Amino acid sequence: MPDTAVFDVDGTLVDTNYQHAMAWFRAFRRYGITRPLWRIHRAIGMGGDLLVAHVAGQQVEEEHGDELRNAWVEEFDRFLPEVAPFEDARALLEEVKERGFRLVLASSGMSKHVDAFLDLIDGRSIADAWTTSDDAEHSKPEPDIVQVAMAQVEGASGVMIGDSTWDCIAAGKLDVPTIAVRTGGFSPEELTQAGAAQVFESLRELREGLDGTLLARPDRAAA
Repeated sequence: MPDTAVFDVDGTLVDTNYQHAMAWFRAFRRYGITRPLWRIHRAIGMGGDLLVAHVAGQQVEEEHGDELRNAWVEEFDRFLPEVAPFEDARALLEEVKERGFRLVLASSGMSKHVDAFLDLIDGRSIADAWTTSDDAEHSKPEPDIVQVAMAQVEGASGVMIGDSTWDCIAAGKLDVPTIAVRTGGFSPEELTQAGAAQVFESLRELREGLDGTLLARPDRAAA
């Protein structure tokens, strides 16, 4: 049984995926590049160092990669005041922590963004550790951020809670199972195909169904 719950933040605990997609859409448009928003959305959760080439091609990455990432920061910063936590985000964290699991909030976002998100859920008061993009050499779908999250609390066995296919793929590379929630806008089929062990519609549904997951109470799990 796992001893550590690794929670993705963006799109899982706070409602940001569509803001991320729109910020990338606007960043690309600055350089005369238009990509359908739905395609950009499907890349959200992947690190920005990989997203440009994934969405727009290697030539665009080579010509404008760093400039596009800087433009994305400017565009996303405009959305920050509108970002809100999902219903039951804090209650779910409290419930998982009360069950005795180590709790890590594993984000690969920029430090200033992670700080804002942690404030929204008062994450510092409950998490054993948290991460930012500064903590990992490679972004998702590489497993670095999950590995760093586990190492920060000396976790022996973990379970990932995420919203995107990239969360599932990254965790799967370490044989860490993923419980997925649909808060990021990905379908159950997409999440399952990416490796999710279970998919829940919302954080509330997950909280109410915890005893049917790897985050069950020890006495329920033993039974």
